Amino acid sequence: MKLTDFFLAELDREAATSRRTLERVPEGHNGWKPHPTSMELGYLASLVATMPSWIVSMVTQDEFDMKSPEAAKFKPMEWRTRAELVAALDQAVSDARAALQSTTEEHLLTPWKFVVGDHVVSENPRHSMIADAVFSHLSHHRGQLTVYLRLNNASVPAIYGPSADEGHFD
Repeated sequence: MKLTDFFLAELDREAATSRRTLERVPEGHNGWKPHPTSMELGYLASLVATMPSWIVSMVTQDEFDMKSPEAAKFKPMEWRTRAELVAALDQAVSDARAALQSTTEEHLLTPWKFVVGDHVVSENPRHSMIADAVFSHLSHHRGQLTVYLRLNNASVPAIYGPSADEGHFD
């Protein structure tokens, strides 16, 4: 299987579970957080919605510098409705899909760097960065978001198995 085909299929799977999660985020609680050092609910939900778009920079740029002027555009969006979150996810997935469809296997084997100023945080082949810094990272933050849902009395969707809110397989 080609890497691009694998990532496109993974993008579809992850988008579906992210959608089910974002559709349950309570509106009007963007500033809520479970602990003073935790992310706010609105920020976390926005992060989950927009993370797939990170694939675009991993395909089209050779590095991303968190201290660059361009980094400011990666600030998660402010939202008021779940519909805005889902629309942001749809756009991020569409952008990621276009980037993956326009690249080659050979290009995905070339290095990509994540830097903060003069400090290289990580440098790996693009395919590794997409797998780790997008898909695994997205899974992590979506899991965090499901905890926030539970703590706000919102139902938690089944993601990788059954959810107590959607019944169990008996």
